[in-house]
Amino acid sequence: MEVPFRLVDVFTPRPFGGNQLCVVPDPVELDTATMQTIAAEIGFAETTFVTRFGGDRYAMRIFTPGHEMPFAGHPTLGTAFVMVSEGRVTSPLVQEVTAGEIDVEVDLDTSSARMVQLPAEFGPAFGERELVARAIGVTVDDLSPDLPIQTVSTGLPPLIVPLRDLEAVRRAARDQAALRKLVAAAGAEDVYLFATTSEGVTARMFDAELPTGEDSATGSAAGALGAYLAEHGVAGMPGSVLIRQGVQVGRPSELHVEAVREGEAWRPRVGGGVRVVGRGEFTL
Repeated sequence: MEVPFRLVDVFTPRPFGGNQLCVVPDPVELDTATMQTIAAEIGFAETTFVTRFGGDRYAMRIFTPGHEMPFAGHPTLGTAFVMVSEGRVTSPLVQEVTAGEIDVEVDLDTSSARMVQLPAEFGPAFGERELVARAIGVTVDDLSPDLPIQTVSTGLPPLIVPLRDLEAVRRAARDQAALRKLVAAAGAEDVYLFATTSEGVTARMFDAELPTGEDSATGSAAGALGAYLAEHGVAGMPGSVLIRQGVQVGRPSELHVEAVREGEAWRPRVGGGVRVVGRGEFTL
């Protein structure tokens, strides 16, 4: 059986930047184990499998090389862009994933897409600052003294870690064993550290599972960070902010984030450039 796929770069204004994604856009009868095997074979942070589509909506499943995800940011934008650019669905659209329904808009003229994430849910402040510092290779003094370390979820819960300055962000280096302990203790999916700059925010994402240990662009975490910044009045938020990520892994990324108050919760909008850079077929 031949299974077509597309290779997509997300959160970048040009090809071969941002975060890599493999999209399987045709609903093919594949079991979970086969989907997981394909995701491990391609080796990107995520691979998506569209399971049905029509009109202005589609459903999909998301896999890392190691497990299935209920939601993820760059897979949402990259898959939506492929589906709209190939005329499979119209924009604006609704994407159905395990975490819920995600509203997405695709702009083919600007090669970009934007999603509305789920309402932000804030966890309590995380107090084990020595563990946090050890896990990301900085000192306790490098942690911001004024802002809390806490999980924020808009579909996935990263642990948001504010640092004093950009130099500390650049110097950070993950400790795998401590990172695993930290993620478990905080009930987090990964760790998203950041510092404010004159241009907005620079962030890095450390994950104990990824082959490199660091993600080049993390849309789900960027939305959570946008809600965090709005809640605490940082980096000109509420409003909009540019998050830069990925320089340390050689794939510079730009994530455009807004946070809008809806009722009692912040509702982030996250967008960026999308480029389709390749296509092919898996032979099963």
